[in-house]
Amino acid sequence: MFNRRKKMLEHQRALVAAHFAEVENMYRQMRAWRHDYHNHMQILSALLDGQNYGEARVYLDKMNQSLASVDRVLKTGNTVVDAILNSKLSLFASKGIPVTADAKVPPTLAVDDLDLCIIIGNLLDNALDACAPLDKPFVRIYIAPKKNTHLYICITNSADKKRKRQGNRFFSTKGEGHGFGLEKIDSLVEKYGGILSRGSEDGGFTTEIMLPLTIPTLTKRSDK
Repeated sequence: MFNRRKKMLEHQRALVAAHFAEVENMYRQMRAWRHDYHNHMQILSALLDGQNYGEARVYLDKMNQSLASVDRVLKTGNTVVDAILNSKLSLFASKGIPVTADAKVPPTLAVDDLDLCIIIGNLLDNALDACAPLDKPFVRIYIAPKKNTHLYICITNSADKKRKRQGNRFFSTKGEGHGFGLEKIDSLVEKYGGILSRGSEDGGFTTEIMLPLTIPTLTKRSDK
């Protein structure tokens, strides 16, 4: 038991380090693009001054393509979720995996920022692993408040076959000795009194999570 907990802790630390590295890489690319912005504007101005409108249009199109590869337009309303989602979207794009995403998240949550980062990061890492070997991969992301009481997270990804279930758990697709990410998700959802369900069908795998938007406060009973 001790060794497994130690491995889970090491996995968590490695995951967080990887997530921060992905976010830092994304911000580094954005800073580099902004640094070159004035140079781009000078080149465009020179082309327009010389009435080279066709070349200016081509250059502008290239700029838009370059910016699109850096600035993912997904803005959820929550800085932490923006960072992890956009870094993962960049990773999916680099692997040629199409993603549809719709996410709206309150700026402040009852769930700790780091815990939420671990939950979403693990979900998307699992989706990436499942999609990587497939000919027609896809990922669908939906995150939104439900009835002003819970944050609903739903991740669906393509899968080659129906996953095997053991009790309430599904076997990891990575084989024996893996599955720490799944256990971490389970433990964090339980930590906040949330609800988790997983569904596997031929061609797709879905994880749904409900996390409370606020932590209930306990009121003390007054002695009479």
